[in-house]
Amino acid sequence: MSAMSHEFDLSLATMLPARGEPDARLSEPAALAVQWDAVHEAAAAVAILAQLGEEEVSDAIRTLPERAVAKSGTQLELARRGIDDLAAVMQPGLRALLALTAKGQDTTSAALTLWREFHTARFAVLALVPEE
Repeated sequence: MSAMSHEFDLSLATMLPARGEPDARLSEPAALAVQWDAVHEAAAAVAILAQLGEEEVSDAIRTLPERAVAKSGTQLELARRGIDDLAAVMQPGLRALLALTAKGQDTTSAALTLWREFHTARFAVLALVPEE
């Protein structure tokens, strides 16, 4: 399921790849893209919990893994670390929101806070490997 898809199961959005442990069967570009997509699936689930509309994902966002791999070196390593950091925040944050939702609690405010943090962090990661 792609991060750019319109429908998904909220519980699956917490299935981010293990931090710093890409699937050995995937090439580096593919592993980075899988994690980037997973982070965006988690963000889409948070957006639902925050009662926001679906985000329009730009080409600059969608192509970040490809650009980072093409740049290689420091830019690739910084982008990889940034994506790892996003995953490290989104996974437990979304799990906590889902746990509260399961108990019938309103998570709108907390989800909106996590959504804003995601956007701030994603902007920083995108700035590491700008489009040319």
